[in-house]
Amino acid sequence: MRLLEHNDAGKIKLTRYFIGDDVPQYAILSHTWGADTEEVSFKDMIDGTAESKFGYDKIRFCAEQARRDGLRYFWVDTCCIDKSNNTELSEAINSMFRWYRHSTKCYVYLRDVITTNSSVSWTKAFRNSRWFTRGWTLQELIAPTSVEFFSNDGRELGNKKTLEREIQKITGISIEALQGSPLSGFSVKQRMSWIEKRDTTRKEDKAYSLLGIFDVYMPLIYGEGRDNAFKRLREEIDKFLKEQSFSALPESKSLSRKVALSLSRRERGGSQLCTDC
Repeated sequence: MRLLEHNDAGKIKLTRYFIGDDVPQYAILSHTWGADTEEVSFKDMIDGTAESKFGYDKIRFCAEQARRDGLRYFWVDTCCIDKSNNTELSEAINSMFRWYRHSTKCYVYLRDVITTNSSVSWTKAFRNSRWFTRGWTLQELIAPTSVEFFSNDGRELGNKKTLEREIQKITGISIEALQGSPLSGFSVKQRMSWIEKRDTTRKEDKAYSLLGIFDVYMPLIYGEGRDNAFKRLREEIDKFLKEQSFSALPESKSLSRKVALSLSRRERGGSQLCTDC
């Protein structure tokens, strides 16, 4: 995982790539993407052109909010992943849910919610925000413990707890899920329903954005199409559920299955019983 760091001189730079548990506390940004020409990429951060991009405002906002919260490091998806590296991109997407879950703070930046005029209520704009219609923001809402919502001018609107009733009405996601109840307690049908009214720019991402929601992993195959991506996702979910069911069997039943498997192998010509199947 590669982070951004705001140093004592007020500069924002990329860190080295952290591996395993060697990751400092960090904030994380949730937002909707603009045009590719607007967003700051990994390459822009490397070659020093990042500040000329319109999307740098979001990065600056995240850095300043993290600093106010006593955090030196933060993560932004547009520029912390080298998307030209397929291995890194696949690892990032399969790890994304975990990265959001382990963040100290998650800041939701709502570009289309304006609060400059204090006499105008922002609640209608909040309900209609594009952020609630995007596929990737589903896990960004559910995974972190601390989710704080901000308008485009940096005003804090509330957090996942104070706004949970409103969020539940907008998304259809149960209060229990928003409060952090284990996702395994919700049926596959329930969890699939959370993505129905959301969309992604790349068709396959609608399936890939659910990997963390179902705690499964799979390689990315851009170009396979949405239907094939969902087919593979369902296969991984079925495999995971079968493994969970098998591991939940009483020890005696599990042992009898091992013995039956061992005997079957012996009948096929195996010379020894399988003692660790």
